[in-house]
Amino acid sequence: MSAILDGTLTYSNTVPRATVHRAAVCEVFLTDAARVAEDEYLIAAQLPRVHSYYSDHVTAPAVYDPLLLVEVFRQSSIYAAHTFLDAPLDDKFIFVSGELAVTDPEALRIGARPGQAEIRAHQAGLKHRDGVVTGSALDLVLSVDGREAATMRTVCQWMPGAAWDRMRDKGRAALSLAPARPHHTGRRVPSISVGRASGQNVVLAGVQTGDRELRAQVVVDQGNPALFDHPLDHIPGVLIFEGFRQSAMCAAQELFGLSPRSLLLSRVETDFTRFGEFELPTDCVVHIVEAPAAGTVAFEISMVQEDELIARARVHLTRTGRMAGALEHPLSYAGVGA
Repeated sequence: MSAILDGTLTYSNTVPRATVHRAAVCEVFLTDAARVAEDEYLIAAQLPRVHSYYSDHVTAPAVYDPLLLVEVFRQSSIYAAHTFLDAPLDDKFIFVSGELAVTDPEALRIGARPGQAEIRAHQAGLKHRDGVVTGSALDLVLSVDGREAATMRTVCQWMPGAAWDRMRDKGRAALSLAPARPHHTGRRVPSISVGRASGQNVVLAGVQTGDRELRAQVVVDQGNPALFDHPLDHIPGVLIFEGFRQSAMCAAQELFGLSPRSLLLSRVETDFTRFGEFELPTDCVVHIVEAPAAGTVAFEISMVQEDELIARARVHLTRTGRMAGALEHPLSYAGVGA
């Protein structure tokens, strides 16, 4: 962490992996941080031009993935909690809610050098328990190479590992998961149909299309090093978001004939209702909300395990030819372990 208070940040090295809950150094995007006021921080991040997951898209023109920004905001929230709020490094985190808005898609175009991101974080609220801070609300603004690109509000809380284990054991016991049932991993859809170049990053299989809806299996591949940077006891939020995005991409093609090459995730509103368990089959059910108009298409998507809702989202995709216009709508999520 930078010891200075004048807001000057460096991009020479990444922050320690433990402070952003990552195992692989290549998955750490933050490089520095400084407290510039009692309730305000500056955080630096380098955006990779090439990444096995975040740059594996066929969309043109090439831009930094909106879900990469979500990961940078996630890391920023965790790092701020550990560094500025004294959250213990071995505590477990849950993201309760958040809202992301891409304010300038043109600022996300990938240039000749890795993007230097600066995140200004304002402490909007704190949660206390027995006089100790156990939760945080942050309002964050991210700029790339000096140009504002996105904003996000994150609300997260943390707890000791023992409390986490009790919570998870209670939740899993209510589902009668023993004996474990294998998660289905049907034949994945062609990568191009969900806007991906690599089949390793496809998370959908077994697509069934109706008149105004689509249903697809979610492939939970714990061997994917980007989606599963370290062992987890639940389906991670990054995979849930990818399931929503790919389901929307697939539906746009199957129901409206729109090519994933010309679509960019522009808006998502989502709620996480409970943990996704590895033992249960997972599906995305997609319904049309808004037919293609003014360059966008919208879907309502439910992610279910044995017809029990674990997350839901409204997803908007925008034609890349209309990227010049600012996006006014936010992405939000709640209740997922970090």
